Amino acid sequence: MRIGAIFPQLEIGDDPADIRDWALAVEEMGYAHVLAFDHVLGAGRGSRPDWRLYDNESTFHEVFVLFGYLAAVTTSLELVTGVLVLPQRQTALVAKQAAEVDVLSGGRLRLGVGVGWNPVEYRALGESFTDRGARSAEQVELMRRLWAEPSVTFEGRWHHVDDAGIKPRPAAGRIPVWFGGNAEAVLRRAGRLGDGWLPQRQPDATAAAMVARVRAHAEEAGRDPAAIGFEPRLVLADVPRGRWAPFADGWRELGATHLCVSTMGLGLKSVDEHLGVLRDVLDLLR
Repeated sequence: MRIGAIFPQLEIGDDPADIRDWALAVEEMGYAHVLAFDHVLGAGRGSRPDWRLYDNESTFHEVFVLFGYLAAVTTSLELVTGVLVLPQRQTALVAKQAAEVDVLSGGRLRLGVGVGWNPVEYRALGESFTDRGARSAEQVELMRRLWAEPSVTFEGRWHHVDDAGIKPRPAAGRIPVWFGGNAEAVLRRAGRLGDGWLPQRQPDATAAAMVARVRAHAEEAGRDPAAIGFEPRLVLADVPRGRWAPFADGWRELGATHLCVSTMGLGLKSVDEHLGVLRDVLDLLR
C-alpha cells in the first residue's frame, strides 16, 4: 500500500519557500505521493451567517499551478488531485492543464475528480450544479480522447468538438482518473470508468460493501476489478492515535492500494510541526 501526504493548504500559508520545503521533506521521508484539495472560490459568510465548511477565508492553492511548481522542485512524488471539482471547470481546459502538468512532471500526475458540494462556486464559475454528476462522466470520456488522440471529433450531450486536439499530450497517452465521493452514483462511475476510487470513511462493514459494489460495477462493464485502485484518507484529527495503524490495516485488508494522511486540524503552527507528525505517522504505519 502506497502512502501519501495531504498538502496542508488550509494551514501552510502562502510562502513558496514553505511549500517547497514541505514537499522536499515529504519526498525525502519516503512518502509516495502528495494529494491536494481543490476549490476555486469560497462563499462569503457576511451574507450567509449559517454557512458551514470552507469559505472565502479558507486558503486553497490552485491545484494545477501548485503541481506545476511541485513538479519543478521534486523528482519522484506522484501528484494527486483529491479531488478536482471537475464539472465546474471547462473540460478541454482541464485536459490541457492536466496534460501539461503530466508532461512537466515526467508522468507523475494522477487526476482525482469529484462533483463538489458548493452551488455558490458553481454559479460564480458559470456551470450548472444540478446535472454535475452526469456531466462528469462525459467529461472523463472526452478528456481521455484528448489525451490519446491528436485530433478529436466528439458529439456528446454537453460537449461538441469538431476535429481539434491538444498538444502536448501525456507521453503515455493517458492520465489515471480516480473518482472521489461516497454516493452510489460515484461508486458506479468509479467501477465503470475509473482507475480508482477515493473513499472517505472508516474501514468498516459499510466500506467493505462499497468496495464490493465498485468491483461489481467494473465486472458489469467488462472490466477487471483487480485493476481498480482504492485510496482512503486517514485524517489524524478525527482518528485517535491508537487507531492510526488499525485504520491502515483495516483498509489494506479491504484491498486499498494507497493511503493518504492529513495533518490538518491538529492545531499545528508551523511547517516543521506538520512534518514532524508526518514523520511519526510514516514510521508507525511502516
